[in-house]
Formats: sequence, C-alpha cells, structure tokens
Amino acid sequence: MKYRLGDICTITKGGTGIMKAISGAYTMVALGEANKTHNEFQFDTKAVIVPLVSSTGHGHASMKRVKYQEGKFALGSILCALIPKDDNFVLAKYLHIYLHWNREELLVSQMKGMANVSLPMNRIADVIVIVPSIEKQKEIIDLEKKLVERELDADKLFSDQLTQLENLNQAILQEAVQGKLVKQDPKDEPASELLKRIKAEKAKSGKKEKPLPPIKPEEIPFEIPESWVWCRLGEITDYGSSPKAEPSDLKNDTWVLDLEDIEKTSSKLLCKIRFNERNSLSTKSRFKVGDVLYSKLRPYLDKVIVADEDGVCTTEILPLKCYADMNPYYFKYSLKRVDFLKYVNSVTKGMKMPRLGTKEGQLALIPLAPLSEQKRIVAEIERQLAKTKQLKEHIISNQQATEQLLKALLHGAFEVEETVTV
Repeated sequence: MKYRLGDICTITKGGTGIMKAISGAYTMVALGEANKTHNEFQFDTKAVIVPLVSSTGHGHASMKRVKYQEGKFALGSILCALIPKDDNFVLAKYLHIYLHWNREELLVSQMKGMANVSLPMNRIADVIVIVPSIEKQKEIIDLEKKLVERELDADKLFSDQLTQLENLNQAILQEAVQGKLVKQDPKDEPASELLKRIKAEKAKSGKKEKPLPPIKPEEIPFEIPESWVWCRLGEITDYGSSPKAEPSDLKNDTWVLDLEDIEKTSSKLLCKIRFNERNSLSTKSRFKVGDVLYSKLRPYLDKVIVADEDGVCTTEILPLKCYADMNPYYFKYSLKRVDFLKYVNSVTKGMKMPRLGTKEGQLALIPLAPLSEQKRIVAEIERQLAKTKQLKEHIISNQQATEQLLKALLHGAFEVEETVTV
C-alpha cells in the first residue's frame, strides 16, 4: 500500500550547525559521507536522515545519499530526521532503503530554487512511499544487505582497475619525459639549440630577470637522451609575470577560467564560463591561446590545461607562455610527470591552502626534448591515453551497470499491490 511520509513519520529538522559542533561522545550526522561528533545528542531512536540542501551546491539539484542512524545522535541543521510513528507498521531501515534507492524520483525531483537549491520539509511530507507488510520489509532489508555486500566487492574490483589505469597513465608520461616513449632521430636539432632560441626570444621582451642557479647533478631526477637538455621552468617561461585584468576591462563573452572548471588529475576542462555568466569582481590574469595554464594552488590536484582561446583566469592559475614554438602539449605533460608533482608538493607553503611559490616554481626542472621529438612524443602520448580512456569508460560503464542491476532488483522487491491510503 502507499502512504504519505508525513502520515507515517515525524519529520524533524537537525538542531546543530556544522560549524557549531563541539567534538564529543555522540555521532553527529552530516551531509557528507563521513559523520562528525558532538557533545550532546538530539535523538535517541532509529531514523532516516534526508538532506535539506543539494549535495553539489550552487544551482544544481542533487542528492548523493540518504542516511540511516540509530541510537543517540546529533543532527546537522541542513538535514532532517524521519522517524516512524509506529515501528510495528513501518521500519526505519526499510524506509531508508526505499528512499535511498528512489531518491532521484522521490526527493531530488521535489527540490526547488535556482541558486540555493533546497528540499522543503513540507514537500518531504507529501512524498508517497510503498509500505508492504513487516515481513516483506524485513525480507527487503536482508536482500539489500546481501546485494550491497556484493556491490562493495565489485566496487573494490572496479576501484583497483581504475587505480591500475591511473598508474599506467603515469607510466606513459614518465616514459615520455625520459625519452623512452619514441625513438630519437639523429637528424633532429638538439634541444640545446631550442633553449638558446627560447632565451633569445625571452630577452627581446625587455623584462629583467634574476639569473637562476645552474642545475646541480644531485638535482637531476633521471637520465635523459644526449640530444635533450635539463632546464629550469623559469628559464623557458614568463613564470609569474602574466598581465592582469580588472572586471571593467572584460567583455561579456570573455572566457573566465576558475580552478573548479578543471577536473583534478585528468586535467579535463569541465566547462567554459563567460564573464556575463560568472559573478567575478576580482583581478584576473590574462592568457593567450596556446598558453599552458597551471594551478599553483593545491598542486597535488594536478590541474593543467592548454588554452584553446584567449581569456582570463583566477590568479591561483599561472598562465605560462611557450617561446620559440615549444610544443605546449609537451610542456603540459612535463608538468604532470610524477617527479614534478613530488617536487612541487614538497615545496608548497601553507597548511589550509598550500601554494607553489614563485621562486620554487621557477627552480623546478623540465626535461627539454628537441622540437621535432616533442611533436612525436605528444602524438604517441595522446594515442596511448586514448586507449586507456576507452578502458576507463568501459570500467565505469560496468560499475554503473552493477549499480543499476542492484537498483532494479530492489525495485522488483518494492512492487506490491498499489492501494493508495489518503
């Protein structure tokens, strides 16, 4: 039979602000996957915990999970507790399972708001749920437990496969920057000549730069081919000297890049937002098409892209100009190699917001390949990464299919005679 949640449950808002929680003996249920603790409890019961705000924040309705909690616990103020009025009629654990696996249709669909997306408690009260017999509810609870255990086993397998793929991607990049991915061609102009042209082109800009210290043998992380050369990042780029732009300088269609627009590790550009779409009043750094855009804030997130059009970005992103026709994609992959990530993470400053300083960034080492070889390396990297991308998509597809199968099996168990009680 079908019932309104408001008729079979009490619905109570959490009473503790996340920032006001005082670490203590009681679980405090929070919006994220991990809970917190508090020195007082608000409930002593079995309850279903439903978020009152979107899981992904600004302008997007979503809900990553519905939680279940029992015993003495506190509750964050952006969540509410659904407590069955009669345990002999409906079990809290059953309601949790039903709402969690049907959350998109039943709860996310009821969210409102354009910017601050929320789920009003009166809309939760109006949600209709199927309530079978207690015996059937217990069967569904047992079924879900078994299915989730199997899904967790499958998820571990998928996670291991994705980790292996990421390790393979790193190995491809490492082989590339060590000169082992493609064969060297003795006809290629040596990288030392390219470095001379880069320095000459930089000198024409008229900017005075302090000379960087010579590279010591103990700094070099690995061997490179004879036709290559080690150089410092500050030698081959205009590191830290990109022109700035104020909001009044920008046109409505100017691309405004922020850190959140770039996916961590993969460096995939998630979206392009224009000035008229992004409420931004801060000073920006200008960049040109072909510049390499590197995130100096939290560099462990490994965010680096090549600009495919002119634009501006947050000053937490460094636009790095490539001189003398240096291949920007080769440069990008050089900044994503394992030893570079280790170096920048070892010299960042700041606990809450670790940042790569200008001096430390300029001193970073880059293995410079001959110009012709750079092009061959980039082509081979992209060929191999395209294969690993296909494998990743296949793994994710299998993972999603497993979850959909679990959901379908539970939906089958939920199907009972549909008699609506008003």
